[in-house]
Amino acid sequence: MESLELMPVRVRITSILKKAIYSGEYKSGQELSLTEVAEKLGISRTPVREAFQTLAAEGLITLRMNKGAIVNKIDRKFIIDQFEMRILLESEAAAKAAANGMREDKLEGLLKRLYEMRDLEPGQIDVPAYVELNQDIHMAIWKAADNKKLTQYLMELWNGPSTGHSRPEKLQHYQESTLEHIAILHFIRDGEKENARKAMTQHISRSMNNILKYYQE
Repeated sequence: MESLELMPVRVRITSILKKAIYSGEYKSGQELSLTEVAEKLGISRTPVREAFQTLAAEGLITLRMNKGAIVNKIDRKFIIDQFEMRILLESEAAAKAAANGMREDKLEGLLKRLYEMRDLEPGQIDVPAYVELNQDIHMAIWKAADNKKLTQYLMELWNGPSTGHSRPEKLQHYQESTLEHIAILHFIRDGEKENARKAMTQHISRSMNNILKYYQE
């Protein structure tokens, strides 16, 4: 029996904070309190502290001794560079997954969940369920690629769903991403390496454009 694969809490918290910085929710010079972030997310301080350390290593924040952190100023090129690396690596992961194949029951289970979400009206979409499914799909692709170093790099670049600010924009993103995920998994199922690579490139490029739409220097 295959063990259950879960994204570490540290990575999930890092992705939430990273997306908030990219989208301008947290602005340059703003102070981030470790305690306040932990309370807002309903978790302990430990994974938040680990996420702060990761973000500091990437240059997104500057740690302050016993005082949380300050958000650094980043430019559009910083965001583009990050997403370009993710495009290169995750597109390769999709191609490798298509070449290697994905466990049939895993793939069919993901597709079943995607079909169910595709058939929902926008207002019926359960956001936490979408976030979990999105995470499960990408992790399944990384696992099928069968390269631990590649997975490690992709975890470091992970920033979760990259949506607009308003609820209608977010729901539209979820709908479009659902269709893109279905296409990617179909290509992986059918062993179409180059189509899987191309579909993943388009998928992440659209996410990058969602973030850049609201970025203000």
